[in-house]
Order: sequence, then C-alpha cells, then structure tokens
Amino acid sequence: MRRLAALLLLATPLLADDKLPDAIKVDQKKKTVSIDAKVAPRKVLEEVYPIEVIACWPYKKDPKPGDRAGKKAHETVLTIDVLPSQVAKAVEQLGAKPGKPGYGEDKPAEGPEVNIYIDVPQDKGEAKRLSLDKVLIDPKTKKPMPKGVKFKFTGSGPRKATGDQPEVPFGADASGSLIYLFPVDVETVFQSTLSMKEEKFLKLEVNKDVLPKEGEPVKLVIELVEKK
Repeated sequence: MRRLAALLLLATPLLADDKLPDAIKVDQKKKTVSIDAKVAPRKVLEEVYPIEVIACWPYKKDPKPGDRAGKKAHETVLTIDVLPSQVAKAVEQLGAKPGKPGYGEDKPAEGPEVNIYIDVPQDKGEAKRLSLDKVLIDPKTKKPMPKGVKFKFTGSGPRKATGDQPEVPFGADASGSLIYLFPVDVETVFQSTLSMKEEKFLKLEVNKDVLPKEGEPVKLVIELVEKK
C-alpha cells in the first residue's frame, strides 16, 4: 500500500503537467485546436518588417529570464501566451503525429496537413472565420497570399546551445514561435510549404480591413485535415 501511495504521489504532478491550459481548447469532433490570441502590433522596432510568422509570443523590449518574449514578434500576425509544446500536445490529441521542420531553400516541411484560421468575434452571432489568404496581402498590389500555400504539423527541432545558453530540445519553447510562413529555422511547430526561395519576393502584410485593432482578442484555429 505504501508503495502504491508513493507511486500515486509521483504520478500526480505528471498528470498536472499534461493538462492543457484554459487558453487551448481541443474539439475532437471538428478536429480543431483553438488558442486564445491577440492581434499583434506591427511596429515594435524602428522598422516594420514583412510578415514571416503567423503566431508567436509577444514582443518585450527588455525580457527577463523566464519571460515569454517572442523571437519573431516584430513580424507576426498574432501573439499567444501558451507554450508551443502545449499546442503540439493538443494537436497530437487529435491523432496527428508531427513530421519534420523544413529549413532554407531545399528542405521542405514534413508532417500532417493542417488548415490555419483566425476567428474574429462579432457583435452578434458566431465569430467570423478567416482563412490566411483573407488576412495576408501584398501591400503594393493588394493581392492576397496565394491560396495554394499549405501548412504542416512539423513539430519543433532543437535550439542548439550557444554561449551560456543550454540546448533546448523543443526549440519552439525557447523562441516562442508557433507557426512560420517561411522556414527561417526549425524552432516552430507548424510551417507552410513555402521555402526561402519565395521569401525573397513574397512580402506580405496584414489586411487591417478584416482584422480587429491591434491588441484585440481573437481565436487562432488549427484544423487537422482528414486523410481521404
């Protein structure tokens, strides 16, 4: 009995760690994971950079150790306040297994296909669901992001040790990056099928006509694409 009681005590914190935060909701029937998010500010540095990230931790000017400060917060659509690994666990609950992150021009993202949406609250009725081709546009031509762009559940690669910083096996939990438009590194959980070849000429901006004001709450929705 004492041994059983000891094992139960040891198991309790593990169960608590596996529990998802309230900001993440899993819908098994719809095969979706919804995450609380906010519309990100587009100018946090002196220069406004083109969008390369869909969701990451917010910008912090002088982050302290342990702060959730987004490495790519100056070029994101949304900000979140959950661990990317927690979102990965939520998608795994839908039955998906992560693939491998892509990198650079010749290493494509691998993994189950997902759809990415942003749910915008409405004064009356259900939220308005926006696909990313409605959210991202070329600021010069006003043309939307190409519809053929797909997203993969890649899982995260490691962040390598540098200086006095140790290696982080799940690198996205160090960078705070959840969804990449371009494979600039492997520290993320989802990547598009675009490569760094497209990054050279595909410069995108947020369509402010369809999103709420910066700082307003929205839902980031990740939908697992069923195999046919």
